[in-house]
Amino acid sequence: MRLKSYAADSMAEAMAMVREELGDDAIIVSTQRAAGGQGVRITAAMEEPMALDDEIETVLSGTEPSPIAETVRDCLDYHGVVPGLLERLVGRVRALDVSEPTMACAAALDEHFAFAPLPSRQAPRPFLIVGPPGAGKTITVAKLAARTRLAGRAVSVITADSVRAGAMEQLSAFTRILDIELYKARGPDSLRDILDDTLGMQDLTFIDSPGLNPFNENDMSFLRDLIDSVDVEPILVMAAGGDPVEAAEIAEAFAGAGATRLLATRLDMTRRLGAILSAADAGQLMFSEVSVNPHVANGLCSINPVSLARLIVPPGESSGIEHAAIPEPAPVRAAPARTKEFNAWNEARQS
Repeated sequence: MRLKSYAADSMAEAMAMVREELGDDAIIVSTQRAAGGQGVRITAAMEEPMALDDEIETVLSGTEPSPIAETVRDCLDYHGVVPGLLERLVGRVRALDVSEPTMACAAALDEHFAFAPLPSRQAPRPFLIVGPPGAGKTITVAKLAARTRLAGRAVSVITADSVRAGAMEQLSAFTRILDIELYKARGPDSLRDILDDTLGMQDLTFIDSPGLNPFNENDMSFLRDLIDSVDVEPILVMAAGGDPVEAAEIAEAFAGAGATRLLATRLDMTRRLGAILSAADAGQLMFSEVSVNPHVANGLCSINPVSLARLIVPPGESSGIEHAAIPEPAPVRAAPARTKEFNAWNEARQS
């Protein structure tokens, strides 16, 4: 409560002073004649908005307001995280004893999500790369194959995409450069035969699939038949930067068909990450890699709670709302920091 007294020659003048400084919502606490009967004196009060909000929050949550939690909330809101997920993450931040916003966000992400990078040396099952059209599946397969090849491991690449014009030719161009044989499957039976013939010959196998509409029953039926025909692990590839609600529905559809992990593409040209957070949450998918540039040789990075939190709450800018509030329109202030972070991950991964 903010109290202030105003003295004037008349009641009208005193009330005008109150309204000018405290506004129409001011509460008149007392009025009295000035000493000697000359003029009037008014004492007015104004509720402090933040104090009132804090008081309500304390009553509802049973905890004291947390500046750290509010900083994380502002960042998540900027990134377009859907309300239900936002509140759950902020609630986890409040429950944690972490005094720095970026690390508090990382701890909340670590508790809420699972992080499971794809192996770079060996795996018992092939990985089937799935997703909607235009998500970047074919280039992702090429990047995964290149990473495996550069690690000195044997890799097999299969394309089951006989739908999109030029899909096989595009992947063939990459595998030729990497000196990898490209196998071509034209359906579930053909895929099963190829995997039977190459069983045990490679350390890792990646299978490209056609872009499928998650809301089309025929498309999803084809995907389920493909998954049921062989023992594979489906990995959902989604482009970051989409609508969070739409992304959540897409992820739910592919998770229902068997997808277990989420690989996000186009992070180098995305400012808001609410879509991939919502997708992983709705589909109960584990975060694996992210694609950070168009280069095949070094375009993938594993992601973990800390690296993801540093994109949501950039370090060094976490003292208040300004760290996330990029003016509109304005140059992308946070993008250089993110690019720097990705470069650091690339260098660490390659060393």
